[in-house]
Amino acid sequence: MSAAIADVVAHALRTLPPETRGRFLRDLMATAAAGLTALEGEQASSEAVYRLGDAVVGCGPVDPA
Repeated sequence: MSAAIADVVAHALRTLPPETRGRFLRDLMATAAAGLTALEGEQASSEAVYRLGDAVVGCGPVDPA
């Protein structure tokens, strides 16, 4: 199932204008976190969001150029 979801997201990213892709991903993450909260509770959702943030920080800065 996650491969199918990844394919849908990849397709959306390929077809969206570049300036809207960041907003799309932010909205997707917010919707996923809200869904996880509804399904598994606030603690599970908070942990997942925390791990995501931790992974992003671990990647280091990105050169926008």
